[in-house]
Amino acid sequence: MQLLSVTTVLQTIGSVLLAILILLVMITVHEFGHYLAGKALKFKINEFAIGFGPRLYKHTSKKSGEDFSIRLLPLGGFCAFEGEDNGTDGESENSFNRKKPWQRIIVLIAGPLFNYALALLLIIISLFAFGQTVFMVGSVAPYQGAGAEEYIEYSLKEDDYILKVNGKNIFLVTDVMSALNGKRSGDMVDVRVFRGGKEQTVKVKLRTDCDFENTEQAYNAFDALGILKNGEGRYYMSAVNYRFGFFTTIGHSFLYSFRIAGTIFKVLGELLTGHLSLSAVGGPVTTIKLTSQLATQSLQSFFNIAAYIGVNLAVFNLLPIPALDGSKVIFCLIEWVFRKPVPRRVEAIIHAVGFVLILGFAVLVDILQFVHC
Repeated sequence: MQLLSVTTVLQTIGSVLLAILILLVMITVHEFGHYLAGKALKFKINEFAIGFGPRLYKHTSKKSGEDFSIRLLPLGGFCAFEGEDNGTDGESENSFNRKKPWQRIIVLIAGPLFNYALALLLIIISLFAFGQTVFMVGSVAPYQGAGAEEYIEYSLKEDDYILKVNGKNIFLVTDVMSALNGKRSGDMVDVRVFRGGKEQTVKVKLRTDCDFENTEQAYNAFDALGILKNGEGRYYMSAVNYRFGFFTTIGHSFLYSFRIAGTIFKVLGELLTGHLSLSAVGGPVTTIKLTSQLATQSLQSFFNIAAYIGVNLAVFNLLPIPALDGSKVIFCLIEWVFRKPVPRRVEAIIHAVGFVLILGFAVLVDILQFVHC
């Protein structure tokens, strides 16, 4: 029992370290995007750091004078441009705020673009190596009401692979929800399935109304499709891999990445409108916990969760929230349009306050997750 306990602890530590490594790689790629764009446009860069906190290692380039460092806390990183965050224009003619607004915008956008590019590459590799994860029907619920014969005739069958619903490719559970949202009980929908060794489109008569208020109700869409569930509320279906053709796989890779981004915007919208509680999302601790659980399930899960984090970082950093790249792009656009910048000191204060609020929000949602567990 003691040996088993030690093994479990070591496995848990390994899973957490793997999750931290995924986050660290994604953040480093993000900052490397800023770095490469800055070098290409001749920005003065003071330091490129992996991690936060005290330095563990530093190398200074004799050619450029740039510092490359590894720091104690592996939960971030940064690319420090001359004069970017100190509320001044900087002394060098190549300092961040002395560059043209369009040049700064390119540098700012490069980070999220690198995140997205890596995420897309991981999705492509995953889909070609393992196939696309789709839902396979395990068992169909019996129908006892009026018109039972028609409901049985127009229903899914056991072992059907669900590929599309109402013309919408299905990558995530939320795709099924959005494909059916607003439909009523008794409506007919087209479902593309893999059945009997071939793809075909079948008619399915919906069994329930589809009025979904938030993403937490996504699985209710399977009630409408007639998937049987047990007494614990678990549906009789499973996730299986299905291989599409070459060009379809490439197209689906882009679509899948867009779906992930769309889900992020949907969740943000639900949070802002009150349709989703803060306890339904998580901060850094929750992210590491979930990542450690999913990334160690299989190599496919590892690719998928890494890609999901990459798209998340890309989308989140482009939001117009103070301290994030998206907010800094807004300030550059203001300067570009009006030919006069917002006072550098004011902008620096706004970003500093934004950074504190983001950290506070991250801690809050993690606390709420802990309370609700």
